[in-house]
Amino acid sequence: MEEDQREAVASLTPLAVSADDPQNMSDVQQNLYEDAFKLLWEMKMRKRQGKPNLPDTVTELGTEDGCKVYLVGTAHFSESSRKDVVKTIQEVQPDVVVVELCQYRVSMLKMDEKTLLKEAREINLDKLQQAIKQNGVMSGLMQILLLKVSAHITEQLGMAPGGEFREAFKEAGKVPFCKFHLGDRPIPITFKRAIAALSIWQKVKLAWGLCFLSDPISKDDVEKCKQKDLLEQMMSEMIGEFPDLHRTIVAERDVYLAYMLKQAAKPLELPLALGPEPSQQIPSVVVGVVGMGHIPGIEKNWNNLLNIQELMSVPPPSLAAKVFKFAVKATLMGLMGYGCYRVGKGTIHLILSRPFIQSYLHKFTNQIF
Repeated sequence: MEEDQREAVASLTPLAVSADDPQNMSDVQQNLYEDAFKLLWEMKMRKRQGKPNLPDTVTELGTEDGCKVYLVGTAHFSESSRKDVVKTIQEVQPDVVVVELCQYRVSMLKMDEKTLLKEAREINLDKLQQAIKQNGVMSGLMQILLLKVSAHITEQLGMAPGGEFREAFKEAGKVPFCKFHLGDRPIPITFKRAIAALSIWQKVKLAWGLCFLSDPISKDDVEKCKQKDLLEQMMSEMIGEFPDLHRTIVAERDVYLAYMLKQAAKPLELPLALGPEPSQQIPSVVVGVVGMGHIPGIEKNWNNLLNIQELMSVPPPSLAAKVFKFAVKATLMGLMGYGCYRVGKGTIHLILSRPFIQSYLHKFTNQIF
C-alpha cells in the first residue's frame, strides 16, 4: 500500500520545483499527496464491481447504514477456498478484510507452506509445555490434542491449514486503503471455557477420541465438506454428545465473529482530498473469511443486539476440576518418586537437594495441606 502511494506520488512529481522556498515545497508535497490519494481511490473504485460475480460460497449481509459484508465460507484445507477468497477480494475491492483468526494464531499468515507443514507435524514436549504454560494444564492438553487432529489432516492431505487466510492477507495488501482485522475470539479463552463446560468423565472421553483419531481423509472429502468445515465437522462428530462443548467452540464464536464483522462494517469518513464536505461518509465494504460451519450462526445473530463481554470471561474451576488437577499432579509426583527410588538413594539425595525441587515440593505440600 505505502509503496503504491509512493509510486503514485513519484509519477506526479514535477521536474522543476525550486528547493529554495520551503513553504512552496511544502505546498507542492501536500498537493502531490492529495493527487496520489485521489488517484489510488479512483483506481480502487474503478475495480470495484457494482454487481460482482462471486463464488457460490459467498453470503452477502448488510447493515442499516448501507454497508455490505461478503462472507466467504471456506474449508480450512481446501485449495478451491483459496481461489474463492482471491476472487471475492478482487471483485469487491473491500475497505476491510476480517479473518477467523486471533492474535495467538496470527503467525500462520507469514509462514510458508513448508514451515507450516513441519510445525503441524512436529508436536513435541516443548509445544506441550508452552501450551500448558499459556493455557493451564487441561486447556493446554486440549490444545495439543486439537493440534494433533489438525496434524492428522495435514499428514493425510499434504496441505497446511489456513491457506485461505494467507491468501486474504496477501490480497488485502494489494487493495488501496484496505485494513486487515483479526475477527476470532482468543483461543486460550475458547479452550478454557470449553474445558470448564465438561465433566471429568467427558474430558477423559474426548481426549481418548482425539488421541486415537486415524481415519483416512481424501481431498474429495475436503471439498464435500465445504458446506461444513472439515476440522469442525470431525470435531462435531466426536463431541456430538457434549452440547456444552459445541456451544463454546462453535456457537459462542459465531456470536463473536458476527460482532467483529459488524464492528468492521461502519461508514467511512472520507478525507478532504476526496470531497468538499468535511465529514462526508460512504458505506464501507467488508470481506469476511470464515469456516463454512460458522456461516449459519453468523447469519442467525446478524440482526441481534450482541454483547461479547460474557463470552470473554473464564468461569472459575469447579471442585471436581480442582480434584482432577490435584490427582494429575499427585500422579506425576508419584512417578517421579518411584523413578528416584529405582535409580538409587544417592541420586535421590542429589535430586532432592536441588533448590528448585525443594521449592516445588514446598509449594506442592502447601497446596495439599
